[in-house]
Formats: sequence, structure tokens, C-alpha cells
Amino acid sequence: MAETQSRSADRPTTSLSTLEKGIVVLVGITAVTHIYPGVVEGAPPLVLAGLGFLGGAALYVRGVRRDALAIAAIPYTAIQIPLWVVIKAGNYTLVGYVDKAVQVVLVLALLVFVVRRYRD
Repeated sequence: MAETQSRSADRPTTSLSTLEKGIVVLVGITAVTHIYPGVVEGAPPLVLAGLGFLGGAALYVRGVRRDALAIAAIPYTAIQIPLWVVIKAGNYTLVGYVDKAVQVVLVLALLVFVVRRYRD
């Protein structure tokens, strides 16, 4: 019963707006661009970051605490960008640049989504 109430407080699990669908796709892209290199390079932090993105997306699609997940995804994603700059320290790859571009778009989309939700 509590789970049903929690889900209905956000929205039904099947109703994702076009913006939300785009956000889920962007999250999937950044998840893959973390998990694959993390496995290939043997870098557990990359794999964990990618799994965090996938876990958040799965919960969101299922309708679990969507508003909280959207808000939490903003700093979770944004912190990845300066971490990449520091950790890679000039040893950047095309995949890294693509991922950071995706993450910038993702943060902007999340900000638009959250502002719209709280303005309504």
C-alpha cells in the first residue's frame, strides 16, 4: 500500500513526457560510456558511476520517487565533469568528450525538468 501511494504521488509509471524520455536516453548513454571503459580499463569507480546512472534510470522508469531522483541526478551528473578533468589530467579521449557533452545536455535537461515540475 505504501509503495502504491509513493508511486501515485509522483505519477503513474507509464507516463513519461518527451523530456523525461530524452533524459532517460541521455542517462543510458552516459551509463554505457562509464561502464564499458571502466571494465576495459579495470577502473571500478567508472563502473560504479555507470551502475549508479543505470540504477537511477531504472528506478525512475518504474516510478519510484521521480522528483527526488531528478533532483539528485543534477549534482550526481555535474560532479562527473570536473572529476573527469582532474582524473584524466590531459589524457582525454573522444569517448570522454562525447560523454561530457552528453552530461552537460543531461544537466541542462534535468534543470529544465525540475524547474517545470516545481513551477506547476
